Amino acid sequence: MWRGALTVGLLVISNTFMTLAWYGHIAFKSRTERLGMMAIVLVSWSIALMEYCFMVPANRIGSAQFNGPFSIWELRVIQEVVSLSVFTLFVLVFMKTDSLRWNHLAGFLCMILAVYFIFRK
Repeated sequence: MWRGALTVGLLVISNTFMTLAWYGHIAFKSRTERLGMMAIVLVSWSIALMEYCFMVPANRIGSAQFNGPFSIWELRVIQEVVSLSVFTLFVLVFMKTDSLRWNHLAGFLCMILAVYFIFRK
């Protein structure tokens, strides 16, 4: 049980770094405008390195191949759900130009269905 919770916790941390690496330069445009593209890429890579520092252990701890509770399929779907959840929070908090619409919620419902079917024995 603790390996599953630890896996999900590490995935949340990892995806927080991933979202910042991928979209932080857009959300914080006023702070990054003076930087050139190469500097933004290097900053993003630095942040992405932190993503991998949490992602790799999460996958090893959670993987059934390493005595974890999840199959590789389950790990992948958990990763996607966590990724979209973290991204949604990021957009709602930092991206004031975008809003959550019904079609986004419909897409999330599809993800919930994916979780149901992947975890179904």
